[in-house]
Amino acid sequence: MSTNGSGYKVLVIDDSNTIRRSAEIFLKQGGHEVLLAEDGFDALSKVNDHRPHLIFCDILMPRLDGYQTCAIIKRNVDFSNVPVVMLSSKDGVFDKARGRMVGSQDYLTKPFTKDQLLQAVQQFGIVQQKEVQ
Repeated sequence: MSTNGSGYKVLVIDDSNTIRRSAEIFLKQGGHEVLLAEDGFDALSKVNDHRPHLIFCDILMPRLDGYQTCAIIKRNVDFSNVPVVMLSSKDGVFDKARGRMVGSQDYLTKPFTKDQLLQAVQQFGIVQQKEVQ
């Protein structure tokens, strides 16, 4: 948790530096602690080391795509309750369905707005808090 007590620790996984930076700015403005990863392998070590409250995960990434990354996170007992929101530039029904199959809670289409990002954090942060208690 951040110092003000209301923020969440949020991991943003995206191979685009622009997307990572804009998400970081939006989330910090919302009072959240932000961790960044540029691919699935980088993300897995950060999930293990920092235990984020919420994860935003791009779908199209080199080496380990978002679906594979989400599936690995969800298969781990320690992190199976951490909400994962998929990020994609495509707004396809197939992508959303496949995301749900690997355990993601929601789907945001890029480019996202500050409001969309912060609303997702609020929505899933509250769920996470209830599960922890």
